[in-house]
Amino acid sequence: MGDSSASYIHMVQHLIEKCLIFNMSKEECMDALSKHANIKPVITSTVWNELEKENKDFFEAYAKSQRDEDRMSEAETSALIQKMVSDHDDHEERPKDPPLPEDEQRKSP
Repeated sequence: MGDSSASYIHMVQHLIEKCLIFNMSKEECMDALSKHANIKPVITSTVWNELEKENKDFFEAYAKSQRDEDRMSEAETSALIQKMVSDHDDHEERPKDPPLPEDEQRKSP
């Protein structure tokens, strides 16, 4: 393999490492490098696969962290939706607070 090929593969590897820093999936990395660096997805995929073979433990942990992150994101989304529904229901059903007696009104800021 010539120097220019090795240099190109090294550059792709470096860009994949940047994608990993930004917690991108393989597909997101392939899309990003295709769009922003004009690197064919098949090249990114091939280099990614070789990196996975050489760094199996890392990529297994990386894949697990991505799955955990996705699950947490779904749970957070679900909790947020439930809170919004609950807040909306409370707002709609809750009667307005009664006015404070005169003494309490003076104490309020």
